[in-house]
Amino acid sequence: MIEAARSFLWRNARVLEQRRFAFLFDGGPAGPVVHAVLAHRNDDGGYGHALEPDGRGPSSQPLHTFTALSLFHEVGATEVGVTEHAAAACGFLASVANPDGGVPNCLATAAGHPRAPWWQVSADSDLLMTALSASALHRLGVAHPWLDAATEFCWRRIADLTSSHPYEAHACARFLDHVPDRERAGREAERLGALVREQGLVDLGDGRPHEGYAAGETHTPRNYAPTPDSLARRWFTDEEVERDLDALVAARQEDGGWTFAWPAWTPVTTYEWRPIVTIEALLTLRAYGRIS
Repeated sequence: MIEAARSFLWRNARVLEQRRFAFLFDGGPAGPVVHAVLAHRNDDGGYGHALEPDGRGPSSQPLHTFTALSLFHEVGATEVGVTEHAAAACGFLASVANPDGGVPNCLATAAGHPRAPWWQVSADSDLLMTALSASALHRLGVAHPWLDAATEFCWRRIADLTSSHPYEAHACARFLDHVPDRERAGREAERLGALVREQGLVDLGDGRPHEGYAAGETHTPRNYAPTPDSLARRWFTDEEVERDLDALVAARQEDGGWTFAWPAWTPVTTYEWRPIVTIEALLTLRAYGRIS
């Protein structure tokens, strides 16, 4: 499986994903991954330039910046320069945050550049984006006044949730996995998991009704619990998780890679997203012991 994925990435992936794969599966160095991420950095400390493939413009955006922070954690916070780059990214997020501590999903600076239809410009504080950003910074051990405010924003909004959608619930799960207050995180995760199941925000693969977006674009147990130690792992039975992992294995394409369920709104995103989701599939399978 890994050999086939390696061949797929050499034929299709960006330099960033090739370097990630080499680091994660072939013992390659972390430095080239960091340098590949920094190619997307702007002077304001944020990230753009299609680091997340659906935002094609150069401007710094919260989602690109979250992606950079996640990749920094993946290679290790001790890698040279990572701490400084993460602190600068936190400064960017603070500069675009609202008084309540939340950050918008898509800034007005994206308006003049190509982006996916779901990248809708708004100044409103967004729980999804704020939770993802805060989770990444907590994982990296960053300390910043904005992160304190963002964390409180997330606590308030999660406590008030009576309905949600799968992407937002997923972001909340990531926040709860990494926020320092573990006792409170456990309590909120239990409540969030009940909401996810009651409102059909997860596809359990058993024919029960569930919420999706485009055809086949659903969240399954592995999306909420990408590793066995995720708090969301408690939301699902062993049978549900194993069935989902079986489906993930079966979803591998003949060319050795995985594909994605959301629309490819411009052709290049197909070639950029597939290597990303291929690496994520391998990481999930490795975390659950399906590959070594």
